[in-house]
Amino acid sequence: MFKLVTDNMADLPREYLKEHNVDFVALSYILDGEEYGKERELDYKDFYGMMRNGKMPTTSQVNPEEAKAFFEECIRENDKILYIAFSSGLSGTFNSGRIAAEEIMEEHPDVKIAVIDSLAASLGEGLLVHKAVKLRDQGKTLEETVEWLESHRLNLVHAFTVDDLFHLHRGGRVSRTAAILGTLVSIKPKLHVDDEGHLILIGKVRGRRKSLDSLVDYMEEKMDSWMQENKEDYVFISHGDALEDAEYVKKRIQERFGMEHFLINNVGPVIGAHSGPGTIALFFMGESR
Repeated sequence: MFKLVTDNMADLPREYLKEHNVDFVALSYILDGEEYGKERELDYKDFYGMMRNGKMPTTSQVNPEEAKAFFEECIRENDKILYIAFSSGLSGTFNSGRIAAEEIMEEHPDVKIAVIDSLAASLGEGLLVHKAVKLRDQGKTLEETVEWLESHRLNLVHAFTVDDLFHLHRGGRVSRTAAILGTLVSIKPKLHVDDEGHLILIGKVRGRRKSLDSLVDYMEEKMDSWMQENKEDYVFISHGDALEDAEYVKKRIQERFGMEHFLINNVGPVIGAHSGPGTIALFFMGESR
């Protein structure tokens, strides 16, 4: 059996990671002059509370040296490692992991480290990790699991909305003018992650409740036969300190599609630094992105 690892951009609960024996490497962030990472965390409510009060975090990716040190710890336990990484379209962390894995395998010919570009973010990446957990626990080999993930990662659909356009403006996703005008008339963007792992604006909706309903509409559009034939599949929902809205989206999905298996968790601080409080993101398997 191989060891499964990921990074904190997957936004999976610590309890889930511990229960399923999944380790992770952490991207870090700085907020109000303090640095946070794997060994030092800030409660997510405190994090979003500080953002709402005007504190703006900065983030950094995992570099090759950090990735190599992480893998060196992992291979003490198992000489077969599968690392599911944050989208290469949003961070250089995947590339750092690839470089580190190649160096270690050159130094240790008996070690195998497979690095998968999830082309996904937040619980989208988390859902891909969940699929890998199931395959591993079914007794699939490292090679079989890699083959499945690479064949199906573009079936992983993202749909999300944010409550404050100015955070997207900071990240270069919308212009300052669009952020100002959109805020004045309560425009909420609808976004997804494309086949290259990039964040893409796909629509705009007026009003918060309509923006949440639009995520469920998008699910109906994209799920097609996949979810209709797999009612037992999981739907993942992440939120930026907006649990009530996440529960609303869950309820609407239950009512419309009969899905019953959900995992809801907060958007972690590193992604939340760019999406802001109030983000709601929906992830599921579909015919295509």
